[in-house]
Amino acid sequence: MNKFFKGLLLLILAAFAGECIEFLINMVLARQLGEHGLGLYMSILPTIFLIVLLASFEMPVSISKFIAEKDRKYHYSMLNHVIRMTVIFSLILIPLASAILPFITVFDDYHPLLRWMAIILIPIISFSSIARGYFMGNEQMGKIASANFLRKFIQLTLLVLLFHLFRFETETAVFIAICTFVGSEIAIFAYFIHLFVIQYQRMKKLPFEPMSGMSVWKNLMGVSIPTTGLRIFHALTHAIQPFLIKAALLKSGISTDIATEHFGMVAGVAMTIGMFPAFIAHSFMVMLIPTVSRAYAEEKLNYLRRLLQQVFFITFLYGVPSVTIFYFFAEPLTSTFFHSTAASIYVQLLWPFFLLHFFIFPMQAFLIGLGLMKDAFYHAVWSTLISFVGMYVFGSMESLQMHGVILGINMGAILLMFMHYMTICKKIGVTWFLTKQTSFS
Repeated sequence: MNKFFKGLLLLILAAFAGECIEFLINMVLARQLGEHGLGLYMSILPTIFLIVLLASFEMPVSISKFIAEKDRKYHYSMLNHVIRMTVIFSLILIPLASAILPFITVFDDYHPLLRWMAIILIPIISFSSIARGYFMGNEQMGKIASANFLRKFIQLTLLVLLFHLFRFETETAVFIAICTFVGSEIAIFAYFIHLFVIQYQRMKKLPFEPMSGMSVWKNLMGVSIPTTGLRIFHALTHAIQPFLIKAALLKSGISTDIATEHFGMVAGVAMTIGMFPAFIAHSFMVMLIPTVSRAYAEEKLNYLRRLLQQVFFITFLYGVPSVTIFYFFAEPLTSTFFHSTAASIYVQLLWPFFLLHFFIFPMQAFLIGLGLMKDAFYHAVWSTLISFVGMYVFGSMESLQMHGVILGINMGAILLMFMHYMTICKKIGVTWFLTKQTSFS
């Protein structure tokens, strides 16, 4: 347990430093790109992140779970199979991306070389994912924390140097900004591969048991496919949500411009403030997946019950004070950082969404560690469906409007929280009050 919390503390400190650097990165981008350039940069980022998601195929999660669950003697054979699979995967995906990306119209407004930057990311992310997953599975969180911090620091350094030494037109400036992101990923790739090769050479000298490629494939894909599907589902629903909210507000009698303005206050101001402490919850996710996987494989149910209690206790300790501060100091926070006092009411109304997601993220890690990836996916589908229905029905009411939309958002978070919680309790054999049951399922 001490090892768990030491690793968690490292991740939290690195994540906090990374969030601070991310804030500085956004300041540099806003100053150097201008409003139009920043809009172009932010518009292409979701596409870049989707390519990163597909290239990684959630291999860090599946590899870390495998490493945590299986005996050390199987690790070398598994990694050999994974490396071969990744080579084949990259050889298929790179030509496929080269053929498809020229027809993706979202790139038409950007520098012609930007498509190639996206293609370069594919092998970098794919092979980095192997090392990241291995270190996560072995709970070498110092390496993960260092990489997370270095990526942001290197990107900021490249941005400051390039924009200080040169002057670019808007199109080129946006391209250079994306290049700094790719450059930081190349640096982390070199960092991970260097450390991974050292440990790989050590493993070669130890006794190992061979595994069949099909067995490794089934183990990894059983985790990667549903978790990647979950990530893609979230990406799609986040893309649909703005149009759904605007449609509901238009039906309630609000004009298009006002609807867009209110959505901007929720997504750009309220969510940014309220979800800032989520870096702690994300750190929990990284640390919990291998820890829960190993404990469940060894049937340490009492340990899992205590761990769940402690995770909830820590989440309560930082979550409740955070949302309390956001609620009572919403106006000064929104006016100081975003010059928008009108968004303060949305920060206050969304406090259940913020607080519950601080619990939802670590519970999602529990579900993955317990082998319940499909359950996590189904929970996301049902909660999103209910949330979208609530947003549209209540948001289209003239008496509620944006308040109704937020009611729907909070409904989805409540449903997701309870579905995750009930499923975890059933799986580890505890009651809703986290007391031990007599049977194990």
